[in-house]
Amino acid sequence: MVSRAACLLGLGALAGCAMMSEAPTQVTPNPPETYSLFGAPLYSTPAGSETRDSLEIRLARAQAAFDRDPDDAEAIVWLGRRTAYLGRFRAAIAIYSEGIASFPADARLYRHRGHRYITLRRFQSAIVDLDRAARLIEGKPDEVEPDGVPNARNTPTSTLHSNVWYHLGLAYFLTGDFESARRAYERCLGVSKTPDQRCATTYWLWQTLVRLDLKDEADRVLQPIDPRLDVIENQDYLALLGVYRGEIDADTLLASALRRGGTALATVGYGVAGWRLARHERPEAMALMRQVIAGDAWPAFGHVAAEAELYRLGERP
Repeated sequence: MVSRAACLLGLGALAGCAMMSEAPTQVTPNPPETYSLFGAPLYSTPAGSETRDSLEIRLARAQAAFDRDPDDAEAIVWLGRRTAYLGRFRAAIAIYSEGIASFPADARLYRHRGHRYITLRRFQSAIVDLDRAARLIEGKPDEVEPDGVPNARNTPTSTLHSNVWYHLGLAYFLTGDFESARRAYERCLGVSKTPDQRCATTYWLWQTLVRLDLKDEADRVLQPIDPRLDVIENQDYLALLGVYRGEIDADTLLASALRRGGTALATVGYGVAGWRLARHERPEAMALMRQVIAGDAWPAFGHVAAEAELYRLGERP
């Protein structure tokens, strides 16, 4: 197990050695991490130099912890997470798969592998893993899920149970199975204890309910949302819920997201597009989704969802 995981993580190092050797004069580009639903190759996007250096250091520490005890499930989880944070999603999935072979009853491994299957557009595989995780956590106490990249307050905002149901709901949503997504998000809302998790879950549940043409129910889930909620990470989701409640101007929020770009554009762009769909403004919604998938934040859930919706509705970029 050590050698296989080490080989997976060593691919980048081997490529670096090849570049430094005297013989090769041409560098072969890395293969894409995956392909979009429209067949476009999607490559790992490097982070900024300081962020990337920090992530590499943390990955090295996770690798060292794993090397010291390759039979520690916690070490396997963190090795996979640290690998994925650097955009090496296929390698992370391989690590989780190795872990599942040794720890088939550890829900965390299915939860994280399911998340990365979503990233790679393998939605059915994600559903299988996350459904398995949901069965494994049934009747067991919940636990806080530590953040891989701590937020400004160094305060985790979600739990294992909420993340299992949240990602399962998203996987169903992306396949167009909105009834199953609704059930998963309702379960998720029941275990969402922090303002951040409640906002994120309410956002996706609202999107699901309007796809099911359940406008009254969609309006009801917005009622507990207070714009003064003490949100640490999910300010964009809180703002979008404000748009849905009629408290925030959609165009103003979208203009801000366009200036910020990246994940902000993916999140807000898709959120406003869903609102426009609910208002029967399909041409405007489709145009906005195309704008989202033209961006480079392809691992972001808003980007994945825009891609999946365009594909499902027979639209083309």
